Amino acid sequence: MTDIPIPGKAVRGSRSGAPIMALFDLLGRRWAMGVVWTLSEQGPCTFRALQEACESISPAVLNARLKELRAAGFVTQGDGGYCVSPLGQEVYEALLPLSKVSKVWAARIEQSGSEASE
Repeated sequence: MTDIPIPGKAVRGSRSGAPIMALFDLLGRRWAMGVVWTLSEQGPCTFRALQEACESISPAVLNARLKELRAAGFVTQGDGGYCVSPLGQEVYEALLPLSKVSKVWAARIEQSGSEASE
């Protein structure tokens, strides 16, 4: 079985076993959020299409993340390729407000950078 963080057990950065810490551990792995995000936005993808959509991800990393995300129940595999599960869709929807905040933050940084160069 793939080594995935499990709620209730110590994970990278936390011994508490808190479910949120296990989720952060999993989503904090290289390309994990990118895979969930891409599948949520683009729909089912074959391995190759997903690799192309994620641009710089290596086949080995994509394979590892898909195994972990499938074992965690966030991604499934069917006739159309890989897709997010209902739980994976919940994760994506939970990330949308953070995406909005990140865009506001980026705009503020850009604005303050242009003000500083004047």
